[in-house]
Amino acid sequence: MTINEAMKKYRLPNPTTPEDLECRWSKVLTFGDKIVMAGHFYNGMNKPCYFGAAYEFLTDDHTCEGMIGLRAASGVEFEDDGHAIAWAMQQ
Repeated sequence: MTINEAMKKYRLPNPTTPEDLECRWSKVLTFGDKIVMAGHFYNGMNKPCYFGAAYEFLTDDHTCEGMIGLRAASGVEFEDDGHAIAWAMQQ
């Protein structure tokens, strides 16, 4: 999935800050030099509805107020947030 498609489909902000992501989604982790997240949306009854996304720091400021940019978003939906985070960690 392209960055623009992910921004529209999952309503992902780009660029943003880790703090902003944490206010919007509850599953946000700092993993080395990137930020990974699992998001949730309603995709229909009994359908997978979690997605993964990976952000990278755009500046040397790696605090919660540093700017980050969307690097990748999953094109498939997952059955739970753990699989979404695992996907994001591999990006």
